[in-house]
Amino acid sequence: MRKTWLLGFGFFSISLGWSLYNGFVPFFLDNYITSTALIGFLMTIDNYIALFLQPFIGQLSDRTRTRFGRRMPYLLIGVPLAALFYTLIPLHTGLVSLLIFMLCMNLSMAVFRSPTIALMPDITPDHKRTKANGIINFMGGCGAILAFSIGSYLFSVDETLPFIAVSIIFLITLWIVFKHIKEHRDSLSYTETIVPKINYKEELNSSTLYLLAAIFFWFIAIQGMEALFTLYGVNELGLSKSASAFSLTFFSLSFVISAIPSGLLGAKIGKKKVILLGVIGLIVAFLLLNWVASVFYLRAILFLGGIFWAFVNINAYPFIVSTGSEKSFGTRTGLYYLISSLAAITSPPALGYLIDLFGFSVLFLAAAGSLMVALFFISRVKEHEDHVIGS
Repeated sequence: MRKTWLLGFGFFSISLGWSLYNGFVPFFLDNYITSTALIGFLMTIDNYIALFLQPFIGQLSDRTRTRFGRRMPYLLIGVPLAALFYTLIPLHTGLVSLLIFMLCMNLSMAVFRSPTIALMPDITPDHKRTKANGIINFMGGCGAILAFSIGSYLFSVDETLPFIAVSIIFLITLWIVFKHIKEHRDSLSYTETIVPKINYKEELNSSTLYLLAAIFFWFIAIQGMEALFTLYGVNELGLSKSASAFSLTFFSLSFVISAIPSGLLGAKIGKKKVILLGVIGLIVAFLLLNWVASVFYLRAILFLGGIFWAFVNINAYPFIVSTGSEKSFGTRTGLYYLISSLAAITSPPALGYLIDLFGFSVLFLAAAGSLMVALFFISRVKEHEDHVIGS
């Protein structure tokens, strides 16, 4: 598990970057744009890019062979570029430069995201993947906590500071992963032979399709909530920008606390059962949040919601990987992010449009409704396919 903890630094930087991006970039856009729906749309531009790039790069990394490995070259290219453009975002001089820096940063992130995540099943046996995913998501949750806590403080001092800090952390974590993860040595199935191009149709069995549908609808709920929550806190509850962003720390904190236990629980009683429990819990939490007016209860329910989100998210990626063959880890990682990107494209502008029509109180009702659809699809996944994997 030592290698998993070290790999977790890569996930730490990804989560830190996205959390800060979702928390504070809407405020930059709000300086130029009055429509919440349009802000929501602009926050999804990166996902349109990821929609095409991440599945392609995930599959390409399955077939890449270099002296650095098959995943590492994408990290070596993407991470430094992401750090550069992340630093430039708060230094924008207008809407056009802001959008250009956002676009370039997200292009860079799309280059290394799928290969970074695909490294986990590369170096981890099947029966240890839920625990390993718990560890790397624990690290990712720590990144989110830093984004919403220390990041909130830095943002209140100077809006450029958290972005510069994240860029530095990007480069440090790249050095850690590059120094300690050697694919030729650590990968369970690495060979120098170029494997055939994988046919997506061969990978889409019935359980995979139902699971991808469930993933789509629970990401509709979570990504929409995260993208618009800071504006919700300011406009609906009257919180300051920093206090609104800080409230999401409680969601991330409980996710971190629950990440490793969720992976262990999934390994013990099955990924599907734990995911079902998590989706049901999130539905209840989001319905309660719709009627909360107190900051104390808001943060308490967000804390509870983070636990249930850990049940879902920690077990979802190992579940989707386990329904295919070892030769397709990068491809299935790309499919996973293809679906989450589709959700991210759909959710913020759709929820933003509902908010424009009905007010911010509709945010959590819509999220709960999407989770109910996810509950239907995950219930149709055949549990026995949880453990079916080719060799």
